Amino acid sequence: MHSIKAFLATLRTKAKPTKMGVDSIYDIKINAINTKPINLLQFKNKHILFVNVASKCGFTPQYKDLQTLYNKYQNQLEIIGLPCNQFGNQEPNNLEEIKSFCETNYGVSFLITEKIHVKGKHKHPLYSWLTKAINNGKKNSTVKWNFQKYLVDPKGQLIDYFLPTVNPLSSKITQHLKQ
Repeated sequence: MHSIKAFLATLRTKAKPTKMGVDSIYDIKINAINTKPINLLQFKNKHILFVNVASKCGFTPQYKDLQTLYNKYQNQLEIIGLPCNQFGNQEPNNLEEIKSFCETNYGVSFLITEKIHVKGKHKHPLYSWLTKAINNGKKNSTVKWNFQKYLVDPKGQLIDYFLPTVNPLSSKITQHLKQ
């Protein structure tokens, strides 16, 4: 009986998730669409809305509302769009094409990053932080589709995430910016 308890305890220990090797979201490294590093620490004391984006998604028109949100709240909000091609080849473009698409079609002036993975074996460390409670201190989630949104408060704490069907201008998001 003792050996079964010991075996089960070993399994539980091995199954425990481990925290990533960063102290805060501000320690995570990511590159802008121009491949230059983004220092997330520069956004401390601002909200950050992280959105995995794509050029050929049914939710792509949300770029317009993301830009409107950014224009209205840019003194207290940074929006970071993260191109992702993990949902049915919705972002097949290269970085220059993505940049041009966003600027030409939606007048995007908020930050866009390099293409990343938001799930799976090659998930970017940013999404490991955003989607794991052990890292973000709040809740677990999985990215369901492009244009899922994660809102981080000015102290670098996850507030919540919002499914793609939640419009960027929704009060579910803006209520946190009006405080």
